[in-house]
Amino acid sequence: MATVQPHRVRPGRGIELGLLALALAIGIAAYALVGIGVTGEVPADVVGYGIGMTVLGLGLHVVLRWRAPYADPVIMPSVIALNGIGLAMIYRLDLAEDTSFATRQLGWTAVSVVLAGAVIVLLRDHRTLRRYTYTAMIVGLVLVVLPLVPGLGAQINGANIWIRLGPFSLQPAELAKIALAIFFAGYLVTNRDTLALAGPKALGLQLPRIRDLGPIIIAWAASLAVLISERDLGTSLLFFGLFVAMLYVATERLSWVIIGLSMFVVGAGVAATTFPHVGARFDVWLNALDNDIYNRFPGGSGQLVGGLFGLASGGLFGTGWGAGRPDLVPYAESDFIVASLGEELGLTGVLAILLVYLVLAERGLRTAIGVRDGFGKLLAGGLAFVVAFQCFVVVGGITRIIPLTGLTTPFLAYGGSSLLANWIIVALLLRISDDARRPAGVVRGPQGGSPATPPQGSPGPIRVGGSAAAPTRPPRSARDTGAPGASDTRPTERIDEMRGDDA
Repeated sequence: MATVQPHRVRPGRGIELGLLALALAIGIAAYALVGIGVTGEVPADVVGYGIGMTVLGLGLHVVLRWRAPYADPVIMPSVIALNGIGLAMIYRLDLAEDTSFATRQLGWTAVSVVLAGAVIVLLRDHRTLRRYTYTAMIVGLVLVVLPLVPGLGAQINGANIWIRLGPFSLQPAELAKIALAIFFAGYLVTNRDTLALAGPKALGLQLPRIRDLGPIIIAWAASLAVLISERDLGTSLLFFGLFVAMLYVATERLSWVIIGLSMFVVGAGVAATTFPHVGARFDVWLNALDNDIYNRFPGGSGQLVGGLFGLASGGLFGTGWGAGRPDLVPYAESDFIVASLGEELGLTGVLAILLVYLVLAERGLRTAIGVRDGFGKLLAGGLAFVVAFQCFVVVGGITRIIPLTGLTTPFLAYGGSSLLANWIIVALLLRISDDARRPAGVVRGPQGGSPATPPQGSPGPIRVGGSAAAPTRPPRSARDTGAPGASDTRPTERIDEMRGDDA
């Protein structure tokens, strides 16, 4: 007979502080090594840079102690480490090309971290976002079509994915992915029972009913419209992949994944043979070393081949910070920053960076498993998938696993809109993880932040096999309905239950 022993669940802020110190040390040391490698001396502004990054990291740590004390302790330090490595590489390219991208990126980092802190403070309960399911849909669609508005949109490098606001350029699709993730989570948590109903069976696979194919057909058509009108394979693939992934999480039916992949492959194939700008992407992917395609301008494979040679010259351990020539590749600070890092840090360094992304995605999915309401499960799972999938698409394009896309590597690459959007994703994951890790016997404080003392005589949290549980299970009517404002003194349900908010 199993023994149930009380075990206090620690918030984990001390662990986060230790990991944050390590992450800051990695970023600041990389910045200093770049200066030593390029100029032979430590950068004069390394102290100011270190103080700035430390203030940002500790400031967000304090906000988490105040507003989300049970938030995941690994997510924020992982992102700080990635952000610091990206800043160091951008600074290294600035020294080679006499530009000032690192200064701008540091400014965008400050704005992004402050915005993430504001999201954590103002969003007291992630379930509040479910009220705005269809508002998020409208916002997401508006953001996607903004680059097509005459006078506002701007075509850069052949893609219509930018808008200009005075001296700034913005990629609204980066923010659209957050709005669409909220919409998909709200829609699927309401309609998952219908979408999960069994239909005909073919080749041993349980297919959905024909009448339920509407949502995935609409998402497929929308992704192809983005591919054709905005000439952006990456955004199209990201949006459709997000919907299919969240659909699978909601229904647990592999048939949706197979149908979705088949539809996108067929649609992309037809678009490649019908529209020249799409076909050019596939030509570069399939025949990168062909002399005619390499020398074609515009749209040749010179950038891709240059990145591959950079990765090859890096070898196993890299040339070292400042000892390579990543500046030979166009847009090395944004689209091809992974190739730049691969040249100077080698395969070992790139694998270490990818491992940090893997940890970040794992903590996001762990949050999705642990949170008690269906909307939170889908939203956390979708946001974690976005970060992981975007990383795969970028690295896959640079290494010729898939066609090259216009997406940027989260937290590493230069770009304000990408940094803002991904830090908002981090803030949302931290908010949801606070709810997921909060023990059943601990209620939120009066302002939704620090833990309040549980009622006298109430049982403390009990751990069974590593997860919090209550000794008894209340009737359905007494359980969490998933609606904002519902009681937070609730037991932890089975981690695979997706029906905590369908009462």
